[in-house]
Amino acid sequence: MTISVLITVFIGFAGGLAVGSGFVAFLTVLGIIPRLTQLTKTMKMIHHFELAVIIGALSGGFVSLNNYTLHFSPFVLMPIGLASGVFIGLLAAALTEVLNVFPILAKRIGIEGQIVILIMAIVFGKIAGSLFHWLYLVHQ
Repeated sequence: MTISVLITVFIGFAGGLAVGSGFVAFLTVLGIIPRLTQLTKTMKMIHHFELAVIIGALSGGFVSLNNYTLHFSPFVLMPIGLASGVFIGLLAAALTEVLNVFPILAKRIGIEGQIVILIMAIVFGKIAGSLFHWLYLVHQ
């Protein structure tokens, strides 16, 4: 092995440790997973949520570091995509709940009493952005 390969391996390892440590600190300090289980009323399954995050991070890292492609039918991929989207959505909801994002944002833009309108605007914006992305950018 040459010195440039060793330096590359060291930098990659150090970057992975930094990102992994930040991710774990983010989940631990903010209490994202416990709050997510509280919101979904599934406290008994907290270990499953933690295991899902660990397996997802490991498999995501493995797939991104290797040129690996899965060839599944769309009928297999649709439930997987739906489950992934639900999990990411719940994780994002728990994060906004922990950080009190909506009340702070509503106060800053001057609509304290109308948080439902703010949430609906975000939901419809997300739907419109997703539809635009899939209909215009992906299927060209």
